[in-house]
Amino acid sequence: MNYIEYDFKISPLEPVAEILIAELGEVGFESFVENEQGVLAYIQQEEWNEHILEEIQILTSDEFSISYTSKVIEQVNWNIEWEKNFNPIEVDGLVSIRAPFHENPPLKYDIIIEPKMSFGTGHHETTHMMIQQLLEVDLTDKKTLDMGSGTGILAIFAEMRDAKPIDAIDIDEWCFENSIENLERNQCEHISVYQGDVELLKDKRYDVIIANINRNVLLADMNQYAKCLNANGVLLLSGFYTEDIPVLDAEMVKYGLKYDAQKERNNWASLRYIKN
Repeated sequence: MNYIEYDFKISPLEPVAEILIAELGEVGFESFVENEQGVLAYIQQEEWNEHILEEIQILTSDEFSISYTSKVIEQVNWNIEWEKNFNPIEVDGLVSIRAPFHENPPLKYDIIIEPKMSFGTGHHETTHMMIQQLLEVDLTDKKTLDMGSGTGILAIFAEMRDAKPIDAIDIDEWCFENSIENLERNQCEHISVYQGDVELLKDKRYDVIIANINRNVLLADMNQYAKCLNANGVLLLSGFYTEDIPVLDAEMVKYGLKYDAQKERNNWASLRYIKN
């Protein structure tokens, strides 16, 4: 399966890069690498069409300078691009997120991720905040769902925090295969990976649900998440901007979910809810 790579050159870089990534995610782009010049964005070739950028409003703005080139990129090339741009990171001095070829730092939790075409390395604000949320929640023996699991990073960290059993679900085949590889790298024993969407959640029940997905998907699928969540269960959300919080909060209240906490990072947000 080939991907289309767009190389966006952006000025000023912030907040344009964040807005551009969010808008590209809405039309089907699924992987991003931020660099000093802008953003590399990837979409499956079969999902691409020549008019796809016409829906990206920020490209029409006179306030910013955005130029781009595009090319077809094969799966094997992604690892080269990623290794050039991916540096190990730390979260709150407790969690390291690194590639297999990086040195292992002496932190409490060590997550090894090789993302290929999948989203989720800890570099993006949403993944970073979800790691922080999971540090604050008691996951011991909690049945957990990682919805839109990408690389599997959040499911992997949930197991490190003693959650079990864990389901990791993503609609993309690359993510499904990549998650399995990353589970093996981290010697996970309690995670089951599935390829699919919210339809897989029928008749499922969870104590903790993790959903790092864009706003529109969260709104569309919230009813099913609420049905699957046990009483006093925890719902962790990210993948949206701070200005999206009111509309998401209104939806949570509709389904009997009570606000518990939130985090913000460079205008991205993460919310935590408890089911009454």
